[in-house]
Amino acid sequence: MSIIYVIDIAGTFAFAISGALVAIRKKFDVFGVLIIAFVTAVGGGMTRDVLINAHPINWIGDINYIWIILTAVVVTFLFRSKIAPLRKTMFLFDTIGISVFTLIGVQKGLSFDLHPFVALVMGMSSAVMGGVIRDVLTNEIPLIFHREIYASACLAGGMVYLLLHPLNINEDLLFVISASIIVVIRTIAVQYKLELPRIKKDVFGK
Repeated sequence: MSIIYVIDIAGTFAFAISGALVAIRKKFDVFGVLIIAFVTAVGGGMTRDVLINAHPINWIGDINYIWIILTAVVVTFLFRSKIAPLRKTMFLFDTIGISVFTLIGVQKGLSFDLHPFVALVMGMSSAVMGGVIRDVLTNEIPLIFHREIYASACLAGGMVYLLLHPLNINEDLLFVISASIIVVIRTIAVQYKLELPRIKKDVFGK
């Protein structure tokens, strides 16, 4: 079992818990909580696999994802009051998760002989689409559209991977370097409340 796979599972667990917490806060029933946890955890990878016609789709090809999501939902129900204060820990797992999801998406795109730019988009989709689906289903404006540097960090890490990939660097080292870029950018952005510019008026308006 590779360290990348272990981190992937840990990220899936963290995403599932974040989805479950949102659903509970919205007063969803047990089935609703399970569905939101599921789409948050694997929605990005599933979207990617559907778009590039990859089979079997991520969670269908590996039943461990289902068990991890179910475990996360049970843990959330049993220990919700204990989990809520662990925001920094969950943020760390979430950030590591999106970095791994991004690069797995880029790698998969390249393995399907997609153009590097398209592979980069697939990497970003792997990381953020689960959260977008969660927010849409819970009637929220998706986080990536109005708060924090999130998708941009994924794009930056994915670009570093694509730029260094032709240099024949050790694959594990390349993965760590690119993932670290995503983690650092996202951490700094949240720490200092950095956001992308917003369009408030016409560029040439008065």
